[in-house]
Amino acid sequence: MKMKENTVLITGGATGIGYSIAKYFYERGNAIIICGRREDRLAQVEKELQGIYTFKCDVANPDDRLALFKYVGENFPKVNILVNNAGIQRDIDLTQGLDELGSGDSEIRINLEAPVYLSGLFTPTLYGKENATIINVSSGLAFMVDKASRCPVYCATKAGLHAFSIAQRIQLAPLGIRVVEIIPPMVESELNMEGRKKRGTLKSPFMMTSDEYVKKTFARMEQGEDEIRLSV
Repeated sequence: MKMKENTVLITGGATGIGYSIAKYFYERGNAIIICGRREDRLAQVEKELQGIYTFKCDVANPDDRLALFKYVGENFPKVNILVNNAGIQRDIDLTQGLDELGSGDSEIRINLEAPVYLSGLFTPTLYGKENATIINVSSGLAFMVDKASRCPVYCATKAGLHAFSIAQRIQLAPLGIRVVEIIPPMVESELNMEGRKKRGTLKSPFMMTSDEYVKKTFARMEQGEDEIRLSV
């Protein structure tokens, strides 16, 4: 995979792994567009990575997804890489029925529905482009539900994204669109800060920084791997 001379769209690109991916591509001279929900963080990224483009967008919202697609189409017709990174994680007590399932942001809409529909929107745009690639960020917890039953919906959405990535890879290969799934272990990030703080797992000597994770993973991606599972 060529890591230079691309136009890259990254969802959830203002923090965590998404921000590290943005920096990785930025340092190699690519054109970068990131979207996120927090205007203050987007503004901060613009200061840190001068020349990067930002767009306020909640990928859980179908109208916002269409607005993002229109913005990119009108301003960045050369886009050839889509990174489906935006995600949230919540601890949910299933014994409480709908009380906890129905509260807060929807993991299903953000973690699974958004990458499925954004991929659908952008597939015709990517078709025919050099180095056309979709990168889906899933999670090692998709394969370790017994050790992460505290966040059941997160695990289910990431398992769903894993299955979708396999089917997507098979179907889009004849179009010349590469589909890569990266499967992170736990890294230092803002993901589920409240739950991790309660458990005392915000940091660990066994936990990589997001920059370290992206550097190691993208080295393997550049070598041609399409499903990259990295252990700490």
